[in-house]
Amino acid sequence: MSFTEAVSTVLNKYADFSGRARRSEYWYWVLALALGWIVVEIFWAISRPLGWILYLVLLIGTIVPDLAVGVRRLHDTSRSGWWLLIALVPFVGGIILLVFMCLDSTPGPNDYGPSPKELSAPTM
Repeated sequence: MSFTEAVSTVLNKYADFSGRARRSEYWYWVLALALGWIVVEIFWAISRPLGWILYLVLLIGTIVPDLAVGVRRLHDTSRSGWWLLIALVPFVGGIILLVFMCLDSTPGPNDYGPSPKELSAPTM
């Protein structure tokens, strides 16, 4: 999955918490958010009022798709989306969540749907 494919998939599934998301979809989304925050920081340095506006637009506009792709990524590793809350545990919660997000997909279908790897794999 390419960068643009991944970002458009996340935005098209804006509030879709069902199904599964591949690692590439999740991590390209994280990269897109990081680039967005860099742009906000640049505008923040140029103009505080404009920086505030862009900050609020990016924050409010990406909360739901960020949570949705995180839940779908956890579904891909056969975990409930509620595991996102482990990030609230000080020190170790974020590390555990990072490990979950880096794990490979559960092969084949699981409780959350068919494997996105198998759906996008070319057939012979």
